[in-house]
Amino acid sequence: MFDIAIVGGGLAGGLTALAVHRAHPQLRLALFEAGEVFGGNHRWSWFASDLDDAGTDLLAPFRKTEWPAGYDVAFPAHSRTLGSAYRSLASRDFDAALRRELPQEAIRTRSRVVVLAANGITLDNGEHISARTVVDCRDFQPSPHLRGGWQVFMGRHLRTDTPHGLARPIVMDARVAQHDAYRFVYTLPLGAEELFVEDTYYADSPVLDRNALSGRIDRYCAAMGWHGDILGGETGVLPVITGGDFAAYRRDLREPGVVQIGARGGFTHPLTSYTLPFAVANALVLAREAMLPGEQLAALFEKRTHDHWRSMRFFRRLGRMLFDAARPDERYRIFERFYRLREPLIERFYAGAPTYGDKLRILSGKPPVPVTDAVRALLGKGSPLVHEKPQ
Repeated sequence: MFDIAIVGGGLAGGLTALAVHRAHPQLRLALFEAGEVFGGNHRWSWFASDLDDAGTDLLAPFRKTEWPAGYDVAFPAHSRTLGSAYRSLASRDFDAALRRELPQEAIRTRSRVVVLAANGITLDNGEHISARTVVDCRDFQPSPHLRGGWQVFMGRHLRTDTPHGLARPIVMDARVAQHDAYRFVYTLPLGAEELFVEDTYYADSPVLDRNALSGRIDRYCAAMGWHGDILGGETGVLPVITGGDFAAYRRDLREPGVVQIGARGGFTHPLTSYTLPFAVANALVLAREAMLPGEQLAALFEKRTHDHWRSMRFFRRLGRMLFDAARPDERYRIFERFYRLREPLIERFYAGAPTYGDKLRILSGKPPVPVTDAVRALLGKGSPLVHEKPQ
């Protein structure tokens, strides 16, 4: 019997396992992941200002790339360098650190869980594993109860033939053709001759056209003078939540007595789809309260997920203006205007912690969308967040 069984070896699950083991090394825990490795095939990035000291310490064991000199953004009418330090973690380094830091018995890859209950889990081979506490850290589940749009992306890991000369990340380059969405290219210089280039869309549809996106990355790299070998890549479709009936969403997914955290529990940034700051915070809370009975932990996190939903209301409203008030090819203007604001405000925005004054400042001045369309968007319901997973 395990003290804690964590289902889902992605960011939320891995960080939770690490935090619990560091705080309570005497507890028996296991991290169950259906795939071959923890973290899948992803890259997570964040600003140093997104995390407090405890959060930064939790991520210390992971090998990551850091850019202390800040990052760039570029739009048709505005470009800027911001000073916030930026960091990035690849899933292969996430997997390596978890295998190094966690007890051997905790490593349970290639273990697909089909049933979760308050007293244990059942694997697809029929094996039942008892646990005092079960923690569900599986991925976001699309639902007709939630409304919004989609963030669709394709990333490419490239080794260039010659030094690329890029000193800082380009977090948003929206000087590209918009293709009926808010499109930008995101570039990380991972080494003198190594780049990660991602083509991203805030789109109404979750359709991911691999051939089209790959061709656009080809053309962007050629325009930037970057040529070389492809080392790998990733694709993804993430929700941009703008509203919905969150209580109904929770009723559909909630398992009595099971602790539910991560994206499936609603712990995302509605507008950016970021999860890392919330995964870190939840991992630390669960580690602090790990000795509580499972039912009490489940109730604690059920309250946290509803509190998080209420705290993100402002971002959902901004998302409705993005998707329902702005024409797809004009959506970039919202971000172009945003990046003219003061840097501390931008930092708090990405961390999901804007002040009341920040909110007023974001909404003040001449709006980048027609006022009547903005009002209509705020009063509307938006599109349901349901889709088939990309092939």
